[in-house]
Amino acid sequence: QVQLVESGGGLVQAGGSLRLSCAASGRTFSNYVMGWFRQAPGKEREFVAAISWSGGITRYTDSVKGRFTISRDNAKNTVYLQMNSLKPEDTAVYYCALKNGGVFSISYYSAYDFWGQGTQVTVSS
Repeated sequence: QVQLVESGGGLVQAGGSLRLSCAASGRTFSNYVMGWFRQAPGKEREFVAAISWSGGITRYTDSVKGRFTISRDNAKNTVYLQMNSLKPEDTAVYYCALKNGGVFSISYYSAYDFWGQGTQVTVSS
């Protein structure tokens, strides 16, 4: 099994920044994709960003392009999500997820094998 633990969430004013971290432990794989999803109250879980094993491939949902940056440190089994210029509509529980294998379907919830417990991000106006 793989355990994913997110940290770094909190309350921030609009225009501010937060950096989320997600540490993986337990059984680890080579060549796994890491992703971030979020879920706002009353809404479905949506894709935010994903990164390939090498870091050479990244994907973002349109609403966060230019504001969020995903990165990873494989030596630490950790993925990061730097969130800048935050907006109230970014308010949600943010989840990291691990997908064993290649970079296909990385924006799809169902493609991921393991999930963290989530961390709350609240952006006040």
